[in-house]
Amino acid sequence: MPKLSPELLSVLRCPVTGSALVQEGDELVTVTADASGAKLRYRIEDGIPLLLPPELLPAATAAGSDQHDAGQHAAAPRHAAE
Repeated sequence: MPKLSPELLSVLRCPVTGSALVQEGDELVTVTADASGAKLRYRIEDGIPLLLPPELLPAATAAGSDQHDAGQHAAAPRHAAE
């Protein structure tokens, strides 16, 4: 996994706690713990940090899958007409 640039990391913040983030492999991890004492972790997919609160991630993943499928269907008629 390529490292995110220091410039990008300097402006990214945890959406839950506002904490700075550090990269650990293919995840970003909060520098400070949340109210429960845990450090929050955010995946990096294809070089893009997924900075969604953990409870919203499953819904966003499902919505993204629906949009991806819709995009494939919408593109099919254009290819057929060419």
